[in-house]
Amino acid sequence: MDYSEVFGKVMSHAKEYGFIYQSSEIYDGLSAVYDYAPNGVLMKRNLANLWWKFMVQLHENIVGLDAAILMHPTTWKASGHVDAFNDPMIDNKDSKKRYRVDHLLEEYIEKQLLKAVKEADKNAKKNGWALDSPEYRNYLSKHRSTLKAKEVEQKMNAALNANDMNALKQLIEECEIVCPVSGTKNWTEVRQFNLMFSTQLGSVADQSNTIYLRPETAQGIFVNFLNVQKTNRMKVPFGIAQIGKAFRNEIVARQFIFRMREFEQMEMQFFVPPGTQKEWFEIWKQKRYEFHLMLGLPENRVRFKVHEKLAHYADAAVDIEFEFPFGFKELEGIHSRTDFDLKQHQEYSGKKMAYFDPERNESYIPYVIETSVGLDRLFLAHYCNSYCEEDAPTAEGGTELRTVLKLHPLIAPIKIAVLPLLKKDGLPELAEKIFDVLKWDYDIQMDEKDAIGRRYRRQDAKGTPYCITVDHQSLQDFTVTIRERDTMQQYRMHIDELDNFFQSVLNFKTYYKAFHEK
Repeated sequence: MDYSEVFGKVMSHAKEYGFIYQSSEIYDGLSAVYDYAPNGVLMKRNLANLWWKFMVQLHENIVGLDAAILMHPTTWKASGHVDAFNDPMIDNKDSKKRYRVDHLLEEYIEKQLLKAVKEADKNAKKNGWALDSPEYRNYLSKHRSTLKAKEVEQKMNAALNANDMNALKQLIEECEIVCPVSGTKNWTEVRQFNLMFSTQLGSVADQSNTIYLRPETAQGIFVNFLNVQKTNRMKVPFGIAQIGKAFRNEIVARQFIFRMREFEQMEMQFFVPPGTQKEWFEIWKQKRYEFHLMLGLPENRVRFKVHEKLAHYADAAVDIEFEFPFGFKELEGIHSRTDFDLKQHQEYSGKKMAYFDPERNESYIPYVIETSVGLDRLFLAHYCNSYCEEDAPTAEGGTELRTVLKLHPLIAPIKIAVLPLLKKDGLPELAEKIFDVLKWDYDIQMDEKDAIGRRYRRQDAKGTPYCITVDHQSLQDFTVTIRERDTMQQYRMHIDELDNFFQSVLNFKTYYKAFHEK
């Protein structure tokens, strides 16, 4: 199946098998807001727990925090969000739809590059070039669509850096970009739109009582920097990690759970001595890349993208991108934020944020390396990557199409399904005993309805890596059939061996060591 065809099937599959629901669906839903269903909430929790193990549990110099969603409004003034948390937007006068200008231009750039690749492939077949040959690469790099894409990208970055709305509008017109809905080029002027949700604190709707739903979790870490450092007696370098909700009033929220108005972030701010930030930036860049590969994202669908346009507070930034069905998009950001955040909060609060380093015998405001991954995007990346339709053998000797989520076993929502072959002859009772033993350590499910083949297919579609089938032989010798999801291989195992077996195959330490010993 073509990777680009996956997305529509992923969205319908996610609802059918209890992973994602549209929020408030009985009221026709709320745009770009979703609910995690029973299997979805388990998978999401597994991803969060794995991130926590990797970032906090395995690092003695990283601790956790759970800061409040609501913060003093001056926090967002100090961070720059009140004045600068904007995106350039443009409206189409015919469709009445609003779009982010950079998204429109990025889609145009991608189309130009795709056009160049198609032409290069066509010429490769005609001339007998290999796709990795110098002739192919030279033709691709000099193709007019490639050159146009590079030119537009350079102009876009320059306009964004200069905050030049007129230049962005001119670029939209030069590229003859049309509205995806109306198909017209009847655009308004480009203007900035603030993305923060605001509300009132207390009973009086007064501007002086305006507070915000946090647009990121990082500021809760920064304002607690000294609290954490002192109470936990931390020495720089050290990190503070947090998993929590953030809110952005996205005008163009789309692509299922990739871009939502309410989402969850997993962030770690790592505080380092000034002058060492480049070294630590490279360390965390590599560590975070390895995390995604370790959990099964394929190397050819994960890449780095270095930021050409840096935020005013950063001296280095890179995205880890994943190839979603709609193209390579940001999955995680690693940023060297310098000492901007702590200095800003020191200035606005009047409280000193300096740290005394006994080894250097000096006080300084630490620099910060940030790693920030969207939990919802990580969920979507693994869902898209694991969704598969393939031919599977039948008991009659033929084949049939099976849908399977080939999730990493540690990510799968249900780890084990216990399936009594029949609902009689004492098989359900023995299955229940096995269930009661294993349920203490694993998310496990009893599945008794339908023929055994249909139950296998149902568990495949939910991503369950292991099924235990209890049959009449089980009553005689206390062995059961273990079936593996990906290979569909089956083998017998004594009931007394089940606990040790699953401890070995569903163990974070085992996978972590195996990955790093490659």
